[in-house]
Amino acid sequence: MPDLRRVRELLLGAGYTVAGVRESLGPVAGGALARDEIVPALRATAGGSPVEALTRLFWLQVPVPEAAVAADDLVAAGLAEVSGGQVRALLRVEPLEAVEGDGHAGYAVSDLKVRPGDGRVPADDHVVGTGGASGSLARLVVHRPVDNVLDLGTGCGVQAVHVAGRSPGARVTATDVNPRALELAAMSFVLSGVEGAELLRGSLLEPVEGRRFDLIVSNPPFVVAPPGDRRFTYRESGMAGDDFCRRLVESASRYLNDGGYCQLLANWLHVDGVPWEERVGAWVDGCDAWIVQRDVQDPAEYAELWLRDSCEAGTPEYRARYEAWLDEFERRDVTGIGFGWITLRRSERPAVRIEELRHAVDQPVGAYAHDVLDGLVKAEEFSTGCGRPLAAMPGLVQEQIGPPGAEDPERIVLRQPDRLRRAAGVGTVEAALAGVCDGALPLDPLLDAIAQLTGMDPGEVRAHADAVLPELIADGFFG
Repeated sequence: MPDLRRVRELLLGAGYTVAGVRESLGPVAGGALARDEIVPALRATAGGSPVEALTRLFWLQVPVPEAAVAADDLVAAGLAEVSGGQVRALLRVEPLEAVEGDGHAGYAVSDLKVRPGDGRVPADDHVVGTGGASGSLARLVVHRPVDNVLDLGTGCGVQAVHVAGRSPGARVTATDVNPRALELAAMSFVLSGVEGAELLRGSLLEPVEGRRFDLIVSNPPFVVAPPGDRRFTYRESGMAGDDFCRRLVESASRYLNDGGYCQLLANWLHVDGVPWEERVGAWVDGCDAWIVQRDVQDPAEYAELWLRDSCEAGTPEYRARYEAWLDEFERRDVTGIGFGWITLRRSERPAVRIEELRHAVDQPVGAYAHDVLDGLVKAEEFSTGCGRPLAAMPGLVQEQIGPPGAEDPERIVLRQPDRLRRAAGVGTVEAALAGVCDGALPLDPLLDAIAQLTGMDPGEVRAHADAVLPELIADGFFG
């Protein structure tokens, strides 16, 4: 695609990157655009500079004068058309920001964005661009370089572009059921300098049967929709309930190299009378797993969210579609729908952690996701009798809570200043260990010293440590 390679140079030369667009918009217009309000951005990009013209054309999706851009090159690449001296975008081209730092990662080519008030809904094969979900997944994916990666349900290719940028020379395979998505992903790869990517059509892992990867990453069609409803391939699989995510998690270990990762976003059903942790935990097979619920919506909120997403609010079909969603959830005894992250790592002796984290955490999570899994494994293996030194994580903060002037605190809390920012109520033994464990000394003499200082029986101190330290190790307070 020589025309696209020329366009790539034009985009970069004009400064059409996230940093360039951010600078041209300024904080007010940039904030409004994040809320999908384009009027301030139109005002901020009226100067006619190359980056402003490209922002108006490809991001704001408004025509620009033919003389403002390299119209012939954009038309030859299939990105725009010219009519009456005006250039109109045929596709959306968004710059991608590197997950680590402020660097430029590449470009995503997608269908034009459908905004509320446009008077239309997306086509069945609509290919979406970047958004909150794709950004969340890009920040979750482990930062370790890989030799080969599978982007399952690639859409416009966002995840493959990010991984290829972190792992130069990696073999990239991208799959999707939507042939239009594969066409646009191929364009994204050329504009991003990703060479030699393999694009395969098919559902789930069928296109790569018998193969293994160092990394499988997927922003899948996880939306739980009623059967027979209009299906948008970018968000709905056509499978019942949350079966798509279940089948991917259950199958992942068979497609991973030893120590390989599978990371995805997912929705899961909260079914009346069944703890969601048990439902989702039963999906895991042959992998260490860290499953995090970040949000839960009730059935009505969920239906409203995805009807807004497809700009169907206010249409004649809105009420019928809303009713169909609620009927399906009622039939399945659904009380809520969870959204979150799933990180898997192929392992011979799996360690699994399923939890809810609603608070803000340090980003990108991919910078320390492997440490979280390592902590789960260490917690499973922990014993005070193993002789292995223990180290408190750097920067822990201790809070003592109680009435002013009291000799002993009612409660002691350890807090993490970064990463997952967890807090844990602890006892005297754990608090003392947090102050002295630096990884240099075995645990036994430290526990004996704590017993002597507190007047506790050494056996009781050791039994207490055996009981509480595994969870604190899994939580990242010790390692």
